[in-house]
Amino acid sequence: EVQLVESGGGLVQAGGSLRLSCAASGFTFYDYAIGLFRQAPGKEREGVSCINNSDGSTYYADSVKGRFTISSDSAENTVYLQMNSLSPEDSAVYYCAAVVDPYYTKYRTCAPVDMDYWGKGALVTVSS
Repeated sequence: EVQLVESGGGLVQAGGSLRLSCAASGFTFYDYAIGLFRQAPGKEREGVSCINNSDGSTYYADSVKGRFTISSDSAENTVYLQMNSLSPEDSAVYYCAAVVDPYYTKYRTCAPVDMDYWGKGALVTVSS
């Protein structure tokens, strides 16, 4: 059974940092790309960043480039999203998702509709 479990959410002041973790199980890590998505109240779910576990290729939404860094640890079957210089606009529920495509970021831009499996989400709140 595929499972994706997010952790590391919480409350932080503007300008601060958080690191989200997505622990994956139930599938061959290298066969999948994993992404972090977010959904704020009243807004559509959007792709924040995705990574190919096979080759480390990444995608970032323009709104987070230069502030967020995604990484993949195959020994731990875990993907991390380091979030720096957070602003209240980053407040949302952050979801981890996986797609059965080892080279996904080569030709796709981290779209929620592409994902095959989802975690339950972790709340990130950035206070001003």
